Amino acid sequence: MAGYGELLRTPGVARIIAAQLTARFPNGMTSLAILLHIEQVTGSYGSAGLVLAATSVGQAVAGPITSRWMGLWGMRRVLTVTLAICAAAIAGIAAFTLPLPAYMVLGLIAGLSTPPVQAAVRTIYPKMVNSRQVTPLYSLDASLQEIIWVVAPVLITFVATQIGTVQALALIVVVLLGGGAWFILSPEVGRVRIPRSRRSFGKVLGKPAVLLATVVGFLLIGACSAVEVGVVSTFGHEGIEAGLVLAVFAIGSLAGGLSFGHIPIGPWATARRMLIVAAGLSLTMISLNAWWLGATLAVAGLGVAPALAVIFAMTSASVKFSETAEAYGWIGTGQLIGAAAGSAVAGFLVDGAGPQGAYLAAALFAATGAIVAIVFVRGFPDLRDRDPSPIPDTEPVPTIT
Repeated sequence: MAGYGELLRTPGVARIIAAQLTARFPNGMTSLAILLHIEQVTGSYGSAGLVLAATSVGQAVAGPITSRWMGLWGMRRVLTVTLAICAAAIAGIAAFTLPLPAYMVLGLIAGLSTPPVQAAVRTIYPKMVNSRQVTPLYSLDASLQEIIWVVAPVLITFVATQIGTVQALALIVVVLLGGGAWFILSPEVGRVRIPRSRRSFGKVLGKPAVLLATVVGFLLIGACSAVEVGVVSTFGHEGIEAGLVLAVFAIGSLAGGLSFGHIPIGPWATARRMLIVAAGLSLTMISLNAWWLGATLAVAGLGVAPALAVIFAMTSASVKFSETAEAYGWIGTGQLIGAAAGSAVAGFLVDGAGPQGAYLAAALFAATGAIVAIVFVRGFPDLRDRDPSPIPDTEPVPTIT
């Protein structure tokens, strides 16, 4: 923990972490709020699912595109425009009673204009600290983002059910604008300029490390989404057990990230961490007792944030600085698709075999991720004695002061 204290004392690091977490906080609230609001307006969960699907498709498509745009037009400009459009689309869903197709269009616009804060901040990180601190910083970031997934759903559910779904969506707009403005106005966002990539769109996926990071991220987040379906199907929507068990899963991830973040990353790091996740998830199928599920998910969680930290670090170390934002955009898209796939597969298995089917799906997603990391271990870089910062571009990169 002393290492993290030193890291947070580095000028600007604590501020940029807090700003980006606040800016991304709506990510943990928007889907649930839209689901509850559209269901209330239309009386149909099917209609709500269609609006959510449109939003998710928009996010998946936009990730690498808006991230790449930051190299063309600058981070602040892209973040400001997307932030304004996204806030307006969510406000429109809250303010107007519309036919279902119109809600789907607004959901699609909100997804397409989701500000690429995650890609931006992970591009900035290596420019803020020395090479020894880059990997711990990625680990700290991956760990602290669990706060979003623990606090945000609880908060937005309370507001939506106790006050109203319109007010819940309004809260999202306020946090989105406030957190987004805080991040955009951070000095580092204006100081770091991403050079224009000279490679065509999508070519960065030809880098083995980026492709592997995208695939493993898809499988890891697919496993986590399947777990959520399993826990909700086990305990239902009414009881407090589901929220507590999922909170323990997130706390395990937070603990794992903080505990293992200082360990140097070798080629086998991803495989080891995915095996921890797979082992913990495999044990969940033994019993649906809340205490057992909490304990096994805590074990599985120990590998989640550390695995994400490897994904971020290996991507940073394997591409040119001009390609980092687009690379993280593709990884984010892979994770979004993984979340949708994990939920869908788990849902079908729950219908056919009960809650155990969802935990089986989660274990299989994680085990497949471990197998990929083992089979293609030569594609994972060895960062134990290497600077994980992005590869410099061949021409000088001007900075804005």
